[in-house]
Amino acid sequence: MSKKEVKKNCASSDISIDSGVLLKKIDLAQTVGKKEYKSEMGSMEIRLAELQRALTDAKVPVVIVFEGWSASGKGTCISKILYPLDPRHFNVHSMDKIPEEVAMRPFLWDYWRKIPSKGRITIFDKSWHRYALPQRMEKRPLSHAERNGFYNDVEAFERQLTDDGALVVKFFLHISQEEQKARFDKLLGNADTEWRIDKHDLLQNRDYDTHLKYFKDMMFKSSFDFSEWNVIEAHDFNYAALKIYKILINKFEKAVERAENNSCKKTSRTIEPDVVKADEFAGLLASVNPDKEISQIDYKKKLDYYQQKLSYLEHKLYLKRKPVVIVYEGWDAAGKGGNIRRMTQKLDPRGYEVIPIAAPSQEEFARHYLWRFWRAMPKDGHIAIFDRSWYGRVLVERVEKFCSEEEWQRAYNEINDMEMHLHNHGAIIFKFWLHIDKDEQLRRFQEREAAPSKQFKITDEDWRNREKWDEYEKAVDDMLGRTSTNYAPWTVVESNNKRYARIKTLKLVVETLEEELK
Repeated sequence: MSKKEVKKNCASSDISIDSGVLLKKIDLAQTVGKKEYKSEMGSMEIRLAELQRALTDAKVPVVIVFEGWSASGKGTCISKILYPLDPRHFNVHSMDKIPEEVAMRPFLWDYWRKIPSKGRITIFDKSWHRYALPQRMEKRPLSHAERNGFYNDVEAFERQLTDDGALVVKFFLHISQEEQKARFDKLLGNADTEWRIDKHDLLQNRDYDTHLKYFKDMMFKSSFDFSEWNVIEAHDFNYAALKIYKILINKFEKAVERAENNSCKKTSRTIEPDVVKADEFAGLLASVNPDKEISQIDYKKKLDYYQQKLSYLEHKLYLKRKPVVIVYEGWDAAGKGGNIRRMTQKLDPRGYEVIPIAAPSQEEFARHYLWRFWRAMPKDGHIAIFDRSWYGRVLVERVEKFCSEEEWQRAYNEINDMEMHLHNHGAIIFKFWLHIDKDEQLRRFQEREAAPSKQFKITDEDWRNREKWDEYEKAVDDMLGRTSTNYAPWTVVESNNKRYARIKTLKLVVETLEEELK
């Protein structure tokens, strides 16, 4: 949505930030009397607890974000809203510190790991938005391109959650420079609380106007119609708590109503079902001849050469802290397992992981479909190899109708956004489709059934999928056409000859890594 649209939407709400007004011009002298507070809070606590149960029954995941000035009372406000809630159905994550394991992955990785399952509430004390702030205030400023990339990633993340039925509520607790300093002085004057204030907090107060500019910019660029910011005047804790309660009750009621009406809020970038034209990418796969050959002698020589090269490059990847993601998709019996074995045969097992993907577990099914893949993304300097992947959404889930048409059509953008985020972090992405023809697949199926040592590789599901070859081919054509990008291109690997396919993938990985690691 444009900046003009953001301003219009925000200005129309009395609880959202008006991006055209400086935060310091908001009236912070908002108070509420004790009698009024007790009177209102009692009924609202009961209502919030009722709505939590309704959200659980409706299987609506809720993400609540608290940002704000140091000492603005985030912890106090979180405690107040949790008081009436059932602790069996919520989690709270303090995101103040960034451990090495998190710092060595894309900034959204840790938040994807912690998103709630359906019917649960997750509260973040500080959020993904903070990654735009320390870099600009304590390290080097983000470039224009980096800043745009960051907020594109943020918008995509929040859109993906809300498109999947989640409710995202974001609060910014606002206090004045004078109020912040008074709270700092009080905390520093007590030996039991002085540890809560560090040099970064004091720097924030000293350079209050500079930080105010950054906070305003953060909210302006990340206030969307599906997840707007709510500014809370936090000088008076009781006033702040009441306002937060009113907002949450309003948001919870609407979320329950949407769930009951089965009308998840769609965003402007959701692909409508008629957008994927029937024949737009027809014939992409059919244009590839899977019959490519390589001699046994040439194969052995090149296999050893590229495996040795890749072993050396694995070490360089580690030293330069470059993550690599390799995706294998392809027809059943196309040779993915054997190809992966040759890819990893001479690698240090401490530097890579192979992730086999099967049908989602109950825990995985209860979350956004990308959750289980995000959890497996490699840290910097490591390699993750996916034996099947998130592309199941637009292949098997599409063909077998395990998801709705709106869901698999929306997935093209979601997948491209995820891979863009990995790329923005510095990941090198390879995507291979191992292609064999129908006759070769039949030969391999029959060979597996005839050999006792290979019978475990062939299932009734393989035969059922084969009967839908044409449907799967159409799905593959759409996948190749809609998700092959300059930052994560698809490579179709001619795989009737397994030896040729192994050398092609190895060669491409080696040559690309050599170029990237110059």
